[in-house]
Amino acid sequence: MASAFRIALIQLAVTANKVENLTRASKLISEAAKSGAKIISLPECFNSPYGTKYFPEYAEKIPGQSTESLSKAAKDNEVFLVGGSIPEEDNGKLYNTCTVYNPKGEMIAKHRKIHLFDIDIPGKFKFKESDALSPGNTLTVFDTGFCKVGIAICYDIRFAEIAQLYCKQGCGLLLYPGAFNMTTGPAHWEILQKARALDNQLYVAAISPARDETASYIAWGHTSAVNPWGEVIAKANHEEKIVYADIDLAYMNEVRQQIPLQHQRRHDLYQVL
Repeated sequence: MASAFRIALIQLAVTANKVENLTRASKLISEAAKSGAKIISLPECFNSPYGTKYFPEYAEKIPGQSTESLSKAAKDNEVFLVGGSIPEEDNGKLYNTCTVYNPKGEMIAKHRKIHLFDIDIPGKFKFKESDALSPGNTLTVFDTGFCKVGIAICYDIRFAEIAQLYCKQGCGLLLYPGAFNMTTGPAHWEILQKARALDNQLYVAAISPARDETASYIAWGHTSAVNPWGEVIAKANHEEKIVYADIDLAYMNEVRQQIPLQHQRRHDLYQVL
């Protein structure tokens, strides 16, 4: 089994036209696959503008238009595809949901955003995702055969316990489709990725939409990947771009041997269950 493989993170320019978003995403997925990516991820809310007023309008059941497009793209390109997230409708409730597909186009995982983005920074930024969405209640790990991958969405990255639990389950890569804004993005986006990578000595990638200055919610962009030493190994600016990163599990194991956190934890004093 190869210890190294390539991932592609698609910083998609999202518009108000759902069909256009799906078509553009499919084209970039194909481009990424042709460049050797084995795991490809889209950003949070890739099929619609981000905002509580948009979620009810763009929400779909699963399976539906957007997830069927993702399934086809995974199958056509024979890749593992992490579908960023879409607004999902289920039994009258809305969720921020990420679906994952194997190279046969089969849905192998579904993650609903666990922590809803409700914040108020006086004079700078206020947002309340819970005005429209309900939280998910499950952690999500999928196995590619060459690496276990943990999925969480945007605000979930601030909760270190999720990453610790994914590490305990054997993940070598954590993917966070996200859409940090122009206040929290420059302050915390990269720091949080580095923190989760260093805490658990694994690879972390966060995938943002491209920035649209005319949108009601302006995404920070800067899709990036961080290695187990806390180094940024691939990064975009704010325009639409495919970011490629090489995941080397042998290097991850070297880091863990050099600084053996996994064996030094004081389980007699503390433990994440």
